[in-house]
Amino acid sequence: MSIAVIEQDMIRLTAADGFALDAWLATPVGQPKGAIVIAQEMYGVTDYLKRVTAFYAGQGYLAITPALYDRRERNCVLDYNEAARDRVHELYKSMDWDKSLLDLDAGRRFVAKAGKVAIIGFCWGGSLAWMAACRYDYQAAVAYYGSAMPDYATETPRCPVIAHVGDADTSFPPARVAAFRALQPGVPVYTYPDTPHGFDNETRPARYRPDAHRLARERTLAFLAQYIG
Repeated sequence: MSIAVIEQDMIRLTAADGFALDAWLATPVGQPKGAIVIAQEMYGVTDYLKRVTAFYAGQGYLAITPALYDRRERNCVLDYNEAARDRVHELYKSMDWDKSLLDLDAGRRFVAKAGKVAIIGFCWGGSLAWMAACRYDYQAAVAYYGSAMPDYATETPRCPVIAHVGDADTSFPPARVAAFRALQPGVPVYTYPDTPHGFDNETRPARYRPDAHRLARERTLAFLAQYIG
């Protein structure tokens, strides 16, 4: 049974280099079981990401989603349409990903008071979640369709990792999945048939796949229960 979320709000974090950024925080009722940092997709901290944050708080975790675009443009949230697509790709690819990892770590440090911390990332955030698992002090990591993961597959994770990828994901096609698996045979990569990129996002009907959404979340929750609490 889900645990009610008692508070959702935008807060301010400070990264290790002194940069201040916003973050969406969701707090569960009672003592948290642990904490989760959500790494944003390339469209920003959208309503979908806020719902994801609330979902995991509803499962008993203190959950936070740092606004990674704040280093370029505060309150930057883009629409899911073709008009925004080129700007979105330019924006996330031009970000300093090392600084983005630093901003995610600011979120980790903030929620670490709740206990063990996992990171869950989507799209661009899926790639960042893998990199964070290799470079920072998380206790678990979950990467949803992190298309750049094969580019960093020679790095060594410091914590258990799982990944979710649709087998119809054109940005993370089966050949790239196979390349990642070859270098990281100990990392479970769950694939979902006839499923595109972004399948977890119920606000995008053309991409949303309810069955894959439910199964991936069930696997994620079981993974979190094992390593976070």
